[in-house]
Amino acid sequence: MINELLQDTELHMVKTQKALEGELRTIRTGRASPALVERLMVDYYNVATPLNQLAVISAPEPQLLTIRPYDPGSLGDIERAIRTSDLGLTPSNDGKIIRLVIPNLTEERRRELVRLVNRRVEEAKVALRNVRREALDDLREFEKEKIISEDEFYRARDDLQDLIDRYTKEVEAVGERKSKEVMEV
Repeated sequence: MINELLQDTELHMVKTQKALEGELRTIRTGRASPALVERLMVDYYNVATPLNQLAVISAPEPQLLTIRPYDPGSLGDIERAIRTSDLGLTPSNDGKIIRLVIPNLTEERRRELVRLVNRRVEEAKVALRNVRREALDDLREFEKEKIISEDEFYRARDDLQDLIDRYTKEVEAVGERKSKEVMEV
């Protein structure tokens, strides 16, 4: 019973960490990365569609992204979505391919992005604490219903705290790596 609860809790914590890593991949660094635009939503025939389902995205050079749509008719929709996004990039279109030149980041923009990374890390930590709280509530319920003893409750609570500590450190490490990557010139 307790082991199943702890395994389920750890699974939720792993998902939280993976979600953070996915979000941080979309934050711009000095280099071009397809992850920067692949989740961008494009209004394609009045349906919001992720860009990676409409086109091949590649980074042929460190400062350049190319987007080759499967349907040439969607070129204008993709270009419009890029212009209206908060990426701050200007697409150039040659009729078949959209090119995005990734400019070097200014020091001010780098600091702003690091603050964004820290905010995302803090949100992940809050999510981890929420997972812990839910597991703790379940443990209290088990104890109240006499499914587990008081000693088992305290042992499980300590194991739960060890889990949260481990995943909090991992989430902070992910944030540190991304911050260093953003600050890299």
